[in-house]
Amino acid sequence: MGRIDLERLSREELIELVLRLQRPDKTSRTSSKPPATDRKERREQSKPGGAKPGHEGHSRAISDDPDAVVEHRPDRCLCCSGALHGALPAEIVSVSERIELPEVAPIITHHRRLVVQCPTCGTRVVAPVPEAARGTPFGPRLHAVATYLKTFQALSYERLQAALSNLFGLTLSQGGLMNLLQRAQRRFRSGREAAVSALRRAPVVASDETGVRIEGSNAYHWVFHAADAVVHSASPTRGAIVVRKMMDGHRPAVWISDRYTAQQGHAAAHQTCLAHLARDVAYVVEVSDDPVPWRLQLWLHSVFTLAERITDLATSTLAAKRRSLDRQLGAILATPSGCDLTRALQAKIRRARDQLLVFLAHPGSVEPTNNGSERLLRPAVI
Repeated sequence: MGRIDLERLSREELIELVLRLQRPDKTSRTSSKPPATDRKERREQSKPGGAKPGHEGHSRAISDDPDAVVEHRPDRCLCCSGALHGALPAEIVSVSERIELPEVAPIITHHRRLVVQCPTCGTRVVAPVPEAARGTPFGPRLHAVATYLKTFQALSYERLQAALSNLFGLTLSQGGLMNLLQRAQRRFRSGREAAVSALRRAPVVASDETGVRIEGSNAYHWVFHAADAVVHSASPTRGAIVVRKMMDGHRPAVWISDRYTAQQGHAAAHQTCLAHLARDVAYVVEVSDDPVPWRLQLWLHSVFTLAERITDLATSTLAAKRRSLDRQLGAILATPSGCDLTRALQAKIRRARDQLLVFLAHPGSVEPTNNGSERLLRPAVI
């Protein structure tokens, strides 16, 4: 925006522009933005690398089960040059290891079908097609390695092609790799069905979703998890229909998520992610001189401190502390403010007020944040 553009702005527009420029950018600490979007600190402000002063060093442990042992004996005395024959007793003074990977090369087996002419009647008899020659030419270990590299190491098809070529000398097309991975998926079908079944019985379920690109189109990666099940699902929509389809009528006692509308109304009670709320509060504290956000930050600190020792407290104690925290929050939300950001924050918290302290009624089984879902999503979208 140049000078001429600025001269055309009204007084109110100029004031708003100045206020925006005075506000610091949102970071991962003050919003839901990922840490990768943060600006890097100047080098002189960055923490130095390496171990901190006083840190005790650690070395790699020696293997208890080596594949081979080579003993190195002296054969002559350094003092008198006398011979040191092999029958003399010896003791170990040090052990060092050399570790190497075995040479890995594909094992290629040709299955040849032979035809034999019967000496009695002259009929040419062809051997039946062996089971090993039916279907894909790729064995189960290759399927397992490709699946591991594609999913756990998040390699693209192009990089997976290169890895198989460079490491094993195998040449596979991207279409061949796609077919290979689709075949491997069938082996996980029963495990996925068991996980979905466990999810649909769970009393506490947490969920989150994030945008992804699938075959060039925008889509969403959803995760649902309970104490004994984790289920990932891809969908073209971010709507509540995804949750309803996954849960198939099951309503848990508690649902844990952020405040996104599609995540609401799927359980008897809802625990809102307090980590998201804490970042929103931190941003307003940073850009405003209003005391209300600061009081909210202190309130959240008290909540997180209580969450750390929740399993050590009696039910009656937790109930009393919950009532006290709710009264404190009510007083903070009732405090008038002249700051637009503070009023918006107060309104946001009022709408979710009955979802903030649900975890106190379920000690040990309901987390106050949805960080678990975010951790499960992160490797899948790298």
